[in-house]
Amino acid sequence: MKNVHKLLLACIPVLGLAACGGGDTEDRLDVADPVVRFVHASAIAPNLTLYRAAAAQPDATNVPYKFASNYFDVDLGNNDWLVKTAAGGVTIGTEPIDPQRGTRYTIVALPASSTDSSTYLIVDPYNKPLGSSSAHLRVMNASFNATNIDVYMTGVGADITLPTATPLIAGTAYKTSGPASGNDSVDIPGDTWQVTVTAAGTKTILFKGQLSFTANSDVLLLTVPDTVAPGSIKVLAKIEGTSGANDVQVLP
Repeated sequence: MKNVHKLLLACIPVLGLAACGGGDTEDRLDVADPVVRFVHASAIAPNLTLYRAAAAQPDATNVPYKFASNYFDVDLGNNDWLVKTAAGGVTIGTEPIDPQRGTRYTIVALPASSTDSSTYLIVDPYNKPLGSSSAHLRVMNASFNATNIDVYMTGVGADITLPTATPLIAGTAYKTSGPASGNDSVDIPGDTWQVTVTAAGTKTILFKGQLSFTANSDVLLLTVPDTVAPGSIKVLAKIEGTSGANDVQVLP
């Protein structure tokens, strides 16, 4: 029934719907072309290039650590997407994608250990209500040296160690995303937030920082190793429409 409703809404001129929730109306109606982006989140990897089958993607060619493209349109049709070293063409990961309209795909290069890298695919169906102006938030645990993580999004200065404090996204394991790939991201108002990452199920703080984003933003948080020491992490943020995956400001 939801798809029928979306099909009917798609018959309404898009310009008439633009006020319902920003410039992503076609995504919400599942009529937009599918899109892909690439995030280089492995500090130990050299410059990388993203390929669709044998074709290097101009939006992600010979890119360094902390590079993050914005979404770019892709044609329909099932293909393998490969991440290769820019020098030498060594494949570090392959992700099959059968692109669907209104869906967003993120390919992440991440450290597999202190010496190797791998890839992970996040599928976001983007089933966001037309009337919503909330930001869309997801976390990717790309820190092989940390346990499962909980992520708290609170007002700056909040004490998340209080028994009443609960994580917004809980129990995200290494090399997975929260919410899990294939599920919608979490809606959250645009604002300035304290980002606190703890070991899952505990109040042991691994990272505390501050991040601002506006309404209707698409935000991906990536926990990555700060050092190879167990539990030593930092957080990168990719906000769609901005350049790169940037370090989240650390709070004392």
